[in-house]
Amino acid sequence: MYDAVVLDNDGVLVGRTPFDTLREAAWDAFVSLGVEDPDLSHVDDVAVGVDPATLTDICERYGVDPTEFWRVRDETAAAAQIDAARKGQKTPYDDVDALRALDASLGVVSSNQQETVDALLDHFGLAGHFEVAYGREPSVASLSRKKPSPYYLERALEDMGAETALFVGDNESDVRAADNAGIDSAFLRRPHRRSTELACHPTYEIDDLHDLVSICGRAPTDGPA
Repeated sequence: MYDAVVLDNDGVLVGRTPFDTLREAAWDAFVSLGVEDPDLSHVDDVAVGVDPATLTDICERYGVDPTEFWRVRDETAAAAQIDAARKGQKTPYDDVDALRALDASLGVVSSNQQETVDALLDHFGLAGHFEVAYGREPSVASLSRKKPSPYYLERALEDMGAETALFVGDNESDVRAADNAGIDSAFLRRPHRRSTELACHPTYEIDDLHDLVSICGRAPTDGPA
């Protein structure tokens, strides 16, 4: 049994954001800072998965301050994802109700923006399930703290007072973050991960959140004699 179960957000609790949505948000960040026609490859670079060195190099090419650019980029990306949720384009998975049956404190750790995580959990009525929910702050430093770094995961576990914990995610970086934090992991094979081959070894592989009930669900209560 685990005294804490921490879950990734996108691809685990709610659907993933289409890349085109994030690309458009990144483009808008350039334009808002006076770069009217950025190279599309640079837009794609900062849309998803950029590292601090690449971000700094791109911003230098356009004469833009990396700190200011990243703040704006995170704001536009958060706004785009929140808008998608309000329009019904980004929704929770049907199996999130399984969380009610878990016998552990629950938390969320995401590499998405803190603003996005908070807004989505609130919009979908999920916030009450979780003791803590961590996303990234809108800073360049946060890019080095994303999974597989255990930075936010370890903060969550400390806040929850967890001694034994399970981290549930749909990316190899989630499994590696759990390894780096010294806890167990469950790799969730949503339809978009059915054929994914991992270069690491999660503690469990599960098909949906209902599978967590057999791992750390509440013991059944005895019925009437």
